[in-house]
Amino acid sequence: MSLDAIDNFGGIDADGDALLRACFTNHESYVSARDMSKFLVLGRKGAGKTAIYKQLILTNEPDTFSYGYSFDDYPWHHHDLQAEVGVPEERRYIHSWKYLILMGLSKILLNYDQSQPWSVSVMDSIGALENFVVDSYGSRDPDYSQLFSPGKELRFKGGLNLKFAQIQAERVSIEDLPVHIQAINRAVQDHVLAALNPNNNYYICFDQLDLGFSTVDEKYGQRLTGLLIAARDLFVAAKEAGKRFNPVIFLRDDIYQDLQFEDKNKITENYSTRLHWEVEGPGLTLKQLMERRFTEVLGNGTAVTWEQVFDESPETRMPGRQSKYQHICDRTLLRPRDMIKFCNEILKEHRRDEDGSPLFGNPAIHAARDPYSDYLLNEIDDEIAKHVPMYKDYLEVLKIVGSEKFEFTAFADVFDQREELAGHSPMDALAELFAFSVISYLRPGGRGGGSEYVWRYKDPRARFDSNIDSFRVHPGFKEVLGLTR
Repeated sequence: MSLDAIDNFGGIDADGDALLRACFTNHESYVSARDMSKFLVLGRKGAGKTAIYKQLILTNEPDTFSYGYSFDDYPWHHHDLQAEVGVPEERRYIHSWKYLILMGLSKILLNYDQSQPWSVSVMDSIGALENFVVDSYGSRDPDYSQLFSPGKELRFKGGLNLKFAQIQAERVSIEDLPVHIQAINRAVQDHVLAALNPNNNYYICFDQLDLGFSTVDEKYGQRLTGLLIAARDLFVAAKEAGKRFNPVIFLRDDIYQDLQFEDKNKITENYSTRLHWEVEGPGLTLKQLMERRFTEVLGNGTAVTWEQVFDESPETRMPGRQSKYQHICDRTLLRPRDMIKFCNEILKEHRRDEDGSPLFGNPAIHAARDPYSDYLLNEIDDEIAKHVPMYKDYLEVLKIVGSEKFEFTAFADVFDQREELAGHSPMDALAELFAFSVISYLRPGGRGGGSEYVWRYKDPRARFDSNIDSFRVHPGFKEVLGLTR
């Protein structure tokens, strides 16, 4: 099939990407979540978190069960009703999240896991969970919106044995739940962990947590921290019980970076995986990602390589003797959606070109840079706007400076002349732009080494150096900001 006969190479949004399932690649982050070694998947917007989320919840295997929560399913308001008082802020929402996770597992055990009861020894636990869920919600399979509904009561008659918890009543009003939820969770957790079949895989997945994000809402950060700690506790408890359960959380790394709580470093080091793509190397690359898509839309069952789509012959190199692949990668943030978008724009320009070439050439790539640059700026807006309210003013300064590479003095001179930026520091502005990879800084080389530009999107651990004088705007923003080299 020729390039002129296809419409695109897929969508940039996982929810609207028709090729997502067919072209899914087993990224290391997906494997670590699937194989129960990590429960927290971190990555920039567009890195592919939702693709992994969908792959996990849509897996159709007889020994694998999963349920996915997304933004509309989260009882944000009802979490507040369950907030514990008299405990550190980051721990106020742990038990309401645990309850939500445990109820999700209970629904799977009671309705979808056909191996239950997998052993005679777990019949009592399955019976206790069924009695509790049916008595409290009137169904073995309640809607998730019911779990924290005001006015509901949790009932224990014939259900969970809570005598040890000193809950004397047969019913607990939702308003009284904070007083008892710790004891309820302990009892439910004991029965759930006993009932999980050790030969099966169970996943409760959380996506779209960023949709309610606000840097000025302290409760948002406290709720997210509570979810992370609750997931960690249940993840560890399942492993200790010899059961295969993973409460997988997908979270933007810029939001995670803003969270501050006591156990954060332990979770980061032991339980998190960062979703990152390579240009070249042993890991999955953006070239491999696109080759899967080329094969799906062009191959008719035969593998299609990058070089069968792009003219990478030596005599048609891009400026600076770059390959077309490197030229495109340099203008991305190493995210699948960036590469897909750029290739889709190249395809549009190629179809307009009348030179009859069967491969993508330099003219189509150059023409695609303008619409792609507009897209990239719109993309970064969603990440940076809430963290850096003045960022559009900072971009105006970069426009006036007018050069892709610039010195601090040039930026500061323009910055200090703008009334709307009075009282703000030009170096602080550059630090904030660096944090979101709008700019990089030139780090001098050490002994025997040359200088190099430091990009945050390539190295999330990189920190801004306020002693540096030379900076560079990300090449992907060059056209939309009207910059020269």
